[in-house]
Amino acid sequence: LTAPAPFADETSCQCQAPHEKLTIAQARLGTPVDRPVRVYADGIFDLFHAGHARALMQAKTLFPNSYLLVGVCSDDLTHKFKGFTVMNETERYEALRHCRYVDEVIRDAPWTLTPEFLEKHKIDFVAHDDIPYSSAGSDDVYKHIKEAGMFVPTQRTEGISTSDIITRIVRDYDVYARRNLQRGYTAKELNVSFINEKKYRFQNQVDKMKEKVKNVEEKSKEFVYKVEEKSHDLIQKWEEKSREFIGNFLELFGPDGAWKQMFQERSGRMLQAFSPRQSPNSSPTRGRSPSRSPSPPWVINKTSPPSSPKAASASLSSMSEGDEDEK
Repeated sequence: LTAPAPFADETSCQCQAPHEKLTIAQARLGTPVDRPVRVYADGIFDLFHAGHARALMQAKTLFPNSYLLVGVCSDDLTHKFKGFTVMNETERYEALRHCRYVDEVIRDAPWTLTPEFLEKHKIDFVAHDDIPYSSAGSDDVYKHIKEAGMFVPTQRTEGISTSDIITRIVRDYDVYARRNLQRGYTAKELNVSFINEKKYRFQNQVDKMKEKVKNVEEKSKEFVYKVEEKSHDLIQKWEEKSREFIGNFLELFGPDGAWKQMFQERSGRMLQAFSPRQSPNSSPTRGRSPSRSPSPPWVINKTSPPSSPKAASASLSSMSEGDEDEK
């Protein structure tokens, strides 16, 4: 696996033991190391893909000890019996040489296998899918191989073939033409008309503009998302700070807050400072009767009003006399 597979016309046959005919049962049991089972698989192998590789893997693993020879038809033979290829014969040869399951590549392989060809390359069995392959005026080019008991079938890989790949290219021709124009290929190399070239280039410009708009939209969405995320964080922090501010405000100015208590203490001190102190009970008196305090001379006794003017004058004279006595 450290070098590509050799070409058959550049190397001698590696099988040194006499080439005796094997049956499939004998091959499945295993053969000596110096006598591997020589399996042959042929084809066009245009646009070498996974379906080709899986078929060769099956051919390689048919028997415990096998040597896989792969025949590849030339361009002239392929164009004559099948049609035009995408890859030329040199490219197809090289593609097969670098497949890990291939031990030897036979260039310019025949379209129909002859006894002389089988004897020349000491081929024991031919591996191919079991679907009849009609070509070159025959219903099945492998019919005589099957009758000789040398045919071993393999399974096709569904969903992949050279025809499928070519169908995709034809279907999406405009896309690939525009892509190659953008990559520097000329309209002449792509066999594109002048009008189609201008159309494809205009479409490429439109696609570039769409891509720029898409990038701007994505960046704007990302910016809006970051702004929303930061605004959410700011709102959350503002709510936390507002709760803390309201709590501190209530502790200071609430119904039972520190400010009210301080105000009550200061107002109490001010009231005590402005209101006079009461006299003690042990202070000396001026000799008045404790039971009855003297009334001032200008107070008129409302309980016993004078019944006549004479009585009123008499009371006034008595008051004046009393004043004189006090003087």
